[in-house]
Amino acid sequence: MSFDGWSPTRRAVLRGLLATGTGAVAGRLAYGVAYERHQVQLRRADLPVIGLPRALDGLRVGLITDTHASATVADADIRAAVALLVNERPDLAVLGGDFVTDQDTTWAVPSAEMLAPLVGAPSGSFAVLGNHDDDRVVPAALAARGFEVLRDQRTTRTIRGESVMIAGLRYWTRRTAEIARVLDGGSTTTFVLAHDPRRLREAAQLDAQLVLSGHTHGGQVVLPGLGAVAARRFPVIAGPGTDGNCTVYVSRGVGTVVAPIRINCAPEVSLLTLRSQSAL
Repeated sequence: MSFDGWSPTRRAVLRGLLATGTGAVAGRLAYGVAYERHQVQLRRADLPVIGLPRALDGLRVGLITDTHASATVADADIRAAVALLVNERPDLAVLGGDFVTDQDTTWAVPSAEMLAPLVGAPSGSFAVLGNHDDDRVVPAALAARGFEVLRDQRTTRTIRGESVMIAGLRYWTRRTAEIARVLDGGSTTTFVLAHDPRRLREAAQLDAQLVLSGHTHGGQVVLPGLGAVAARRFPVIAGPGTDGNCTVYVSRGVGTVVAPIRINCAPEVSLLTLRSQSAL
């Protein structure tokens, strides 16, 4: 998650929680730091996709994002997350960005090595970069281990006899015209890999069927009665959503930033079973 553009007040939400009061609050904070942030879950979901060809009904996509390899995210957590997806044998593996934190490239190779077991998915293993990743060392480390890193690029795969265009957007590519140039590939079925779920709007305008994202961490801290205060400006904070005929899935991700804590928002990897759905 980037926390880019946060006001000081918003950015202080997580830090403020760590410095808050005593008693029940302190106990909940301690639980979020010591326990919940390490409890990586496998989330299985059927994901209806309008216009998905019938032949692709049942395609299984593994999504892992926001691993944030760093001194505050345990290698064991990332390895556990990868193992959960590897055991599911997805047809397609997607890495959604933010492999390191604050462009600390000393973690690029260790991060890529921990993710390497996801290479070799039958329909491909793809990666896009997040705002915490640099544009040289991180993608080179991933590519060296066999991932296809898409930086404002597209590729076409034949999956179950259907032509599928898989397009990957850089985090900083935001204008509709720029995204249109990436998606201009002539395929009727388009999957967009975009770290930031706000690209759902442009993808829907450009008739893509599916967007896979992370970036939000699900809010990282979800407060009773208030929800995910830190992620309210995103169209979808976690899980599935739609804009017109375009479906998005936003993963809560694996790691943490700003503060090593999760509250009511366990880390996840996602196994998404795509389901064909007709337009209404």
